[in-house]
Amino acid sequence: MRLIIVRHGETEENVKKITQGQLPGTISELGKEQIRKLANRLKNEKFSIVYSSDLKRCVDTLDEIIKFHPNIPIKYTDLLREKFAGPFQGKANGEYWKQIKNDPHKAKELGFETYEHVYQRMKIFLHEILKKHSKETILVVAHGATNRMLLALIMNMNSKEGLDKIKPSHNTSVNIIDLEENGNHKIHLINCIKHLD
Repeated sequence: MRLIIVRHGETEENVKKITQGQLPGTISELGKEQIRKLANRLKNEKFSIVYSSDLKRCVDTLDEIIKFHPNIPIKYTDLLREKFAGPFQGKANGEYWKQIKNDPHKAKELGFETYEHVYQRMKIFLHEILKKHSKETILVVAHGATNRMLLALIMNMNSKEGLDKIKPSHNTSVNIIDLEENGNHKIHLINCIKHLD
């Protein structure tokens, strides 16, 4: 299986440093330009199916990509949603991190989803697509935390190692990995943004 994993375009909330979590998000003007460039980069890829987060910022990103792939089947799934940020969704990033930085129990109390929770979601997602599409090329449109934990899983890292070793992804970054049944996966690209040059 070949997995092509991309992140949504820049949102107005990204620019304002607002914690979005599982809020819809609004693609910024720069984000729209990033998405057009991403769509152009992917126009000659042969996907069998697209799996996308059902949050609006990913749906809007995918809408531009599928202009070049009008007949491709699409599956929107909440498994690919961004990390849930509890009561701080829609508030400044600083408030969010101040509350949970040194107190993981506080995060749990407030209803935050941890990276480990996201990692477990990615296990479910990866198992599902490997079972259904083992020899196909799949496009995944998702979010920073989601993509990071999916990459960690593929690279045989745990959630903490993924956070420590995999850099946060840029908006519309592209990752391409060939997944092999024997576990010797071939990584072609990680967080590539050459289409934005």
